[in-house]
Amino acid sequence: MLSVKKYSEIFKTALNVGTDKVNENLKYNEIDEWDSIGHMTLMAALEEEYKISLKTDDIVDFSSFKKGIEILKKYDIKWKKLKLDFKGLKLNVGYFAL
Repeated sequence: MLSVKKYSEIFKTALNVGTDKVNENLKYNEIDEWDSIGHMTLMAALEEEYKISLKTDDIVDFSSFKKGIEILKKYDIKWKKLKLDFKGLKLNVGYFAL
C-alpha cells in the first residue's frame, strides 16, 4: 500500500529537497527546485512509481501537492483517508493510495 508519505518521498527525491520543503500546501514555483525542469522530473518519477502515463493536460494542471492527488485519482490510484479511533480519541492519519 502506498501512502501520502510515499507521495511526499517522491516529491523530495525528484525535486532534491528536504522534508522541510514538502507539505500539503506546496505549489509549483513556490520553491526554486520546483521549476520547469523539476516539474518534468517529478512527473517522470510519479509515472514510474505509479506505473501510469500522465496526459499532457494533467502535467500542465499539476500545480500543487494537493492538485497532484486529485489528478492521480483519475488514473485509478485510490486515495483513502485513514481514521483511527482509540476509545474516543480520533486521529486523522492521512491519505493512502490503494
